[in-house]
Amino acid sequence: MKYRYISDSHIHSDCSKDAKDSTMMMCESGAKLGLYSLTVTDHCECNVYKSEGYDRSVRQSYFEARKANAVFRSRVNIFAGVELGQPMQDKNAAQDVLNSCNFDFVLASVHNVKNYPDFFDMDYNNVDLDEVLNCYFDEVLETIEWGKFDSLAHLTYPWRYIVGEHEIPINNEKFKGRIDEVLKALITKNKSLEVNTSGLRQKIGKTMPDLPILLRYRELGGKLITLGSDAHRWSDVGGGVEQGLHMLVKAGFTHFAVYSHNKPDLLPIL
Repeated sequence: MKYRYISDSHIHSDCSKDAKDSTMMMCESGAKLGLYSLTVTDHCECNVYKSEGYDRSVRQSYFEARKANAVFRSRVNIFAGVELGQPMQDKNAAQDVLNSCNFDFVLASVHNVKNYPDFFDMDYNNVDLDEVLNCYFDEVLETIEWGKFDSLAHLTYPWRYIVGEHEIPINNEKFKGRIDEVLKALITKNKSLEVNTSGLRQKIGKTMPDLPILLRYRELGGKLITLGSDAHRWSDVGGGVEQGLHMLVKAGFTHFAVYSHNKPDLLPIL
């Protein structure tokens, strides 16, 4: 199956602490793959905004993305974005980021809930998983209500570590209601849901969220979808995006969104 547009709206350069390669290297990879567009979305963890230097790195990322667009514009569209982590844990930091640069695209994410470590670092033998996951959904819903973003990143992020890395089963039925709350809130606020394809190259082995949640989102009336590889090195740029598009077709979607100046351009899948 051939797709008319292949875009990756979630990549990280070495302006993110956990990424390896320069913006130019990431964009060269996307250009060689023949992608329609790339959006650079380096991390900005609002809860440690100044203490870990995100107030500087996020500005550097923005300028690197704009420079890359000038270099690559004849080969691939490059947009400047940011992944705004935990904005509810420091709203002033989040607002400072948004005021600092004219981003094309703002991803919102929750990597850790208040008073808990990142799901990557959590000791799952010493936490109440139900409590942590309910806190997670509470913070996601608070973020959606706040609303100063374009797309919600990797909705099922905790599953990547709990189920994928630690092989602890989660009764998904128990959280269907909470997921419905999130999907309905996104629809009400006219925000996008991201299909994050990084899980396809990780132990969890599926997108975040996966097909059943996308089917439910569509059933509830959801229309806005973004796709991102969450690449942290040049070799992962565009990774899994075609599989993500295939899944969107299975879920009944005909378009996906690429953002410029915080407005969605709806591109046909087929």
